[in-house]
Parts: sequence; structure tokens; C-alpha cells
Amino acid sequence: MKPHVTYQQLKTLQSPEDPAPTGPASLTWPKNSRCLLVMAVLSTMLLAALGVRLLFLPFPGPASAGETAPVSLPENVCSDPCRSTLVESIPEGLSFEENSTFLPSTFAAWATLLGEAKNSVDIASFYWTLSNEDTHTQDPSAGPGEEILAELLKVTSRGIALRIAVNPPSSRMSSSDLQDLEESGAQIRKVNLPRLTGGILHTKFWIVDQTHLYLGSANMDWRALTQVKELGVVVYNCSCLAHDLAKMFEIYWALGLPNATIPSPWPAEYSTTYNKETPLEVTLNNTEAGVYFSSAPPALCASGRTEDLQALLSVIEGAQDFVYIAVMSYLPTMEFSHPKRFWPVIDDHLRKVAYERRVRVRLLIGCWKHSKAEMFPFLKSLVAVRDDRTHISVEVRLFVVPVNETQARIPYARVNHSKFMVTDKVAYIGTSNWSGDYFVHTAGSALVVNQSHVEAGDEPTLRDQLQDVFERDWNSNYSRELDSLEQWQDLCRPQ
Repeated sequence: MKPHVTYQQLKTLQSPEDPAPTGPASLTWPKNSRCLLVMAVLSTMLLAALGVRLLFLPFPGPASAGETAPVSLPENVCSDPCRSTLVESIPEGLSFEENSTFLPSTFAAWATLLGEAKNSVDIASFYWTLSNEDTHTQDPSAGPGEEILAELLKVTSRGIALRIAVNPPSSRMSSSDLQDLEESGAQIRKVNLPRLTGGILHTKFWIVDQTHLYLGSANMDWRALTQVKELGVVVYNCSCLAHDLAKMFEIYWALGLPNATIPSPWPAEYSTTYNKETPLEVTLNNTEAGVYFSSAPPALCASGRTEDLQALLSVIEGAQDFVYIAVMSYLPTMEFSHPKRFWPVIDDHLRKVAYERRVRVRLLIGCWKHSKAEMFPFLKSLVAVRDDRTHISVEVRLFVVPVNETQARIPYARVNHSKFMVTDKVAYIGTSNWSGDYFVHTAGSALVVNQSHVEAGDEPTLRDQLQDVFERDWNSNYSRELDSLEQWQDLCRPQ
């Protein structure tokens, strides 16, 4: 189903057609003269083309003694010394065994990004509740979120431009944070995607100084730092990637203007050459990788940008040994549509690779009191494909975050909110739940990292790290088998 949008050009992309040449209709040339004329015209055009080409080629300055002239790199090769790491939020009271994989915290990553900022901070977000005030709680675990908010309130006083693209707050989800940030000098634009696409702005990423970035499942919410399980990635010193992600931010920023409409096509400055066909070739932690950002919904994808659904499906199709998925919500439906609509696009691809190529499929699904009842019969249907005799391997487990009496009073907390996939070839880190609305109507994004060609070395790749995290969670005490339809009712306590 196509988004309900009004299409209008932001600016003219093509010049008006040149008027047709005019002249005496009876004008004729001798045959040899016509040949000479054609040769002359072609020669002139060739020289002109060469002249224009030379005009726009970078002119290297003279190399100093002992130096060599710089070598130009292909357009999709990045020379930045990029450093990356996965980051996560572990809810208070949840612990793993001592020999388990442990990642830096989301809080530490955000604090480091703010400490590194010198010129600009751009944040695309769903909503803002970094303080207890918006959630009407007095829980001390809000401290890290309030600390991040306090640092953000100081950003503009340091001469740093702070821009925030956010979904319009609602009466149920108003935000004093945004008001305080605007009063401190931040520029804020509310992107009315409910009007533009019938979805919401659900993406979550940061861009700092057009050089560093964060993308992941964590909302700008104090609970995302201490009460909800989250996973993301932070990349430092990588202007190639940061500039490309910035093009996606600028799309949100443009749509945050009053009465904005979605152009078709998007102007050229929003386009990219990095996608699933031609990923950016970059070195992450001294290891080669092919990387690109995907985006949803299709109406927000400029030329060259891989749609998020197509990125996700290509990762599944490219797997040879396994597909491991961790996501809060998995539904082969248009979750928020009325009337109800079946949407088996992802589900079909998982069944296909499991059946046709015997790829091992595992899903680790968030389980909490807000889980939708209709999700579990679909999960049971997926598990039913498993057959040990024919080596069809599809498994589903529920990840249950423990909760005590005090924690139970915190609204919308205590869940595995991660949204990632890892295969034997690729790491996919996203911001969307896995149902149709998130890919058709709602704004989301993902980082796709292919390191399949890298041999095992001393330093684990980003893909290796993500596999370790999945296997840690899958084998933990918080992972439960989906044995019966009745079990989830006791575990998740749906409303």
C-alpha cells in the first residue's frame, strides 16, 4: 500500500527543454559538405566535452619535497580511520554470567558523543522523556537520562548547533524536555508524518560534527538507559558514513517545515551512491567492511537509497548458514491498519531460506505486558515449520526481562526493545519493529555491515560482536521456549 502523500517538487530538477532549432526548411547542403560539417560539429563537441571534464577535475597542487601526489580513491571507498562498537542498555536487575559478552553502555556512548561535539549535534527521534517529570515517576534510575538532558541543555552555550527532528508530541506523550531544549537554543522541528505518510517518525540516531554517529533502538528516554534492554552502534571518526546519514536527517528536517510535502523525486542533494548494490568500502576497527544505511518508508528514500525492507530481505536471502533475529515485536500483518491486513513479506522469506537452503532461523522476541495477543499464534505457526528429519530449523524464544514490584510501577519499561539481525555474513542494526506498518508508512533506518570476506583475526568484527550478543541472550536464563500458546499469557501478562 502506497503512503498517502501529496507529491510536489521542492525545486526544479531539470531545465526547460531547449526550443527546437529553426531555419529555412529548404536549406540543403552538398553531400561532401554535409560530411565535413558533421565532422566539424563532432570535433567541436568532443573538445568542448573534454574541456568541461578538465575544468571540473580536481587540480592537484605541487607536491612538496619528499611527498607524493595524493591518489584519488573510488567514489565508494572511504579513507577515514573509522572506529565502531556495539553499545547496549542492560535493565537494572538483569545480569549475565561473568564470562558473557559485555558491551559499553548506551549512556556512556551518548555522553562521549556530547563530550566530543565541537560544531553540531543532530538528533532524529520518536519522542523525548529524559526526565522523571514527563513520566510522573520519582525513580532514581532516571538519573542517567537526566544527566544526558542536562548536557544537551548546555550544548548551545558551547557554540554548538543542536537540531532535533521529532515526531509531533501528543496529549499522551507531551514533552517538557523539548520545551526546555528549545528555550536553551536548540532548533526543533516536528515532523508530521501522520499527515504525510500515515506513519510516525520512529527512527533513532545521532550525528555529531558530521564525523561521529549513533544508531539503534534506544529512544530519547531515561528508561532506555536503565529500564529497557536496547542495542545500537556508535561510529567515531567516520565522516563518510556521517555525511551519508546526514542526508537522511536533512529529509526529516525539510519535512519539519510547516505545510511540507513529499517531493517525487527528491532533489539530487539528498541522493546517495551507497546502497546494497554499491556499499561504502570502509575500514572499521582495522577491518574491511561494506556498509550502507537503509531507510523507510519508500516515500522518504531519495535516489540511490536502499529501502529498509529491501535491505532486510537481502540480508535474509544472502545468509548461507544462519539468520538470528532479536526484535521486540514480530507480526506478519499491517499491525495498525483498519480493517486488519495480512502482510507476510518477511515471514515468507524466513520460511523460504529455511526450507530451500536449510538456513538455521532463530527469533528472539520481546515479551512483556504490552505484547499483542495475535503475535503468538503467528510465532507458533513459524515454529511449526521445524522438522528435524529434513533438517528444517526454525526456532522461536521469548526474552523476558525480570520485574519486581517497584519496577512494575514504571510505565512502558522492562522489555527487550532491541531490533537487530545477524547472519553468517552480515550485521543489520535497525530502529523498526518487524510488522508491515514500520516499513510501509513509518520512518525508520538501519545500518547494514557486510564483513563476510574477513577471515577470523585478533579483533572481532562488528558482525562477530553482534552474533556473540545474540547467542548470549538466546542461551541466558531470560530466554524462554515458546512451548504452548498458554505460556506467553503467564510470562507477558498482556493487558
